Amino acid sequence: MNCWLREARVLCTLFAFTLLIFVAPTANAQDGVGTTTYSVGVGGSVGIRPKYEGSKEYEAYGFPLILPKFGGDNAFAGRVKFRGIDDVRIRAFDWSGFEVGPLAGYVFGRDEDDGDLLRGLGDVDDGLVLGGYAGYRFGIVMLDVSYHQIVSGDDDGYFIRLGGEVEGFVAPGIKAVARVGTTFADDNYMTSYFGVNAIQSINSAAGLPVYDADAGLKDVHFGLAGVFDLTDRWKLRAGGRYARLLNDAADSPVIETKDQFSAIVGLSYRFDWQR
Repeated sequence: MNCWLREARVLCTLFAFTLLIFVAPTANAQDGVGTTTYSVGVGGSVGIRPKYEGSKEYEAYGFPLILPKFGGDNAFAGRVKFRGIDDVRIRAFDWSGFEVGPLAGYVFGRDEDDGDLLRGLGDVDDGLVLGGYAGYRFGIVMLDVSYHQIVSGDDDGYFIRLGGEVEGFVAPGIKAVARVGTTFADDNYMTSYFGVNAIQSINSAAGLPVYDADAGLKDVHFGLAGVFDLTDRWKLRAGGRYARLLNDAADSPVIETKDQFSAIVGLSYRFDWQR
């Protein structure tokens, strides 16, 4: 798929989702009665990831950052959380440590020329993700579960993530997040990305056998990320993630390696205005 088209779709997805909360601002009491404060961080990110799940080759990509925030400078006050391209969350409700909200994102598909083992299998289109999450926070620790439904493209499957994270300031102006978790994927998702049907087997340039990938845990993962306040308006974000494919995903004949690494770095500038 054309790289620019892919990035344009990512932009539209993330912009549309963050716009939902951006057009519904929250009043800041410190600004006086009837005054509403708007704040949004705008910038861009570049990252590196495997060409496809299971690939040993990597590719670079880029996408914009649009991060609304409302009211105050508390570390956990921001209602929009970026957990990855496929996981941009809005904390819609919170009470006594519990929080829930919708999420949206984008999943990268794959082209059959992304790897020698994929030739003849056909392409899997990128897709829009919609879903929701629920979590419980105690202090700097949070446990959560999230549901991700792919609603466009070739794959109509879903995946569920279970995880925990520790988030807090490690130095003035430096916030760090450490996260560990696992991913469950349904039959449709596993078939699209790890299965080989009879027709694909016949067409496979690598002579891959028929392979049925069933639903189950597809990976465990660990990530580290940091947000650095360069000035009162400029922020630098950086992070890395390691995932280990499991079960039917790890045993798939399309897999070149079970070990998957990714990294990302972004820069944003905060705009504030009042109405």
